[in-house]
Amino acid sequence: MQKQSIEINQFQIRKNNLIDSQIVNQHLNLEIYNSGSIVLKIERLAFTSNNISYGVTGEKLGYWKFFPALKNKNNEWGCIPAWGFAKVIHSKNENLMIGERFFGYFPLADILIFDEVNISGNTIIDMSKHRKELPLVYNTYIKVSDNTDDETDNIKALLFPLHVTAFCLCDFLQDVSYYQSEQILILSASSKTAIGLAQGLDEIKGVPDTIGVTSQNNMDFVKHLESYTHVISYEDLQKINQNKKTLIIDISGNRKILGSLHKSLNKNMIKCITVGMTHWDSEKNKKDVLSQMMIRERTEFFFAPTHIKKRTKDWGDKALNKKTNTFMKDRIIQSKNWIKVKEIKGLNNFAIIYDIFTRGTIKPEEGIIITL
Repeated sequence: MQKQSIEINQFQIRKNNLIDSQIVNQHLNLEIYNSGSIVLKIERLAFTSNNISYGVTGEKLGYWKFFPALKNKNNEWGCIPAWGFAKVIHSKNENLMIGERFFGYFPLADILIFDEVNISGNTIIDMSKHRKELPLVYNTYIKVSDNTDDETDNIKALLFPLHVTAFCLCDFLQDVSYYQSEQILILSASSKTAIGLAQGLDEIKGVPDTIGVTSQNNMDFVKHLESYTHVISYEDLQKINQNKKTLIIDISGNRKILGSLHKSLNKNMIKCITVGMTHWDSEKNKKDVLSQMMIRERTEFFFAPTHIKKRTKDWGDKALNKKTNTFMKDRIIQSKNWIKVKEIKGLNNFAIIYDIFTRGTIKPEEGIIITL
């Protein structure tokens, strides 16, 4: 017999201070939902620097809208989205059976309820009122087999969203001929998105030299990847050839570093593409002298869902999926040489890791999986 009420446990962070977190629980009566409602028990979620970016840009890009925070009367708290797997445990929709399993975009919580869905083949789209205007790629859930092993699931959850972004960047940069640059600086070179981008560019002929910029602590790790033409530390930015036309791919969001590079490269900084915000705390330093050196008119934000929408129109769904799947398979094969999965059981244990994570002490080769 199906349960008519359920308890949801949700991990939340304070919107104006990402370090503050709490776990909120709430009982919901399933009878209040319509005849098509579905309840999914979330099994495992991946957490990377990308999730921190969701928090930093939560208001600007609408990430707080996907999964409204429970018991949040003053709108102080937000629920960060994460990619992972979940299983149907309650269904009032005759086309979805209990036990069916899906991969997609979930809250940092143990339960997700779909009030209304569209079903097409092996995919479902959450059509809940608060999500209808949000990017389709985030609202689409793909049915998966129970036969996959935990290792495969973990790597997919960790790398899928990051490597979709890496694929989109590779495609975009190739389309604009790398802005006729002579070298490409990739900041936060140890991040998983940057690694996927570097590996993708490494497979394309005629790409300018790629220079991975990382912290001194991560130098050996990034060099060992053998995916960048050169690797330097943030402490050695003066070693960059300032006479070459330079494209910056910013996956750090560190305004101080960007300001320093923009100033030193000057006219040779032809474009700065901002992708993520690994160093989220630099947002607090907007008045820093070096951050003011950023050349805003040559800086733009890259949003992967926008590029996906464009390519869906250009190529169609099948062609796009074929290209992304090929890119993804190649990256997953390469990732097995360096990624180390660390499983954290339950949201309470994750809360401890989250505190460490926001202080930047997680090793770049680690991939955090929360099992629920």
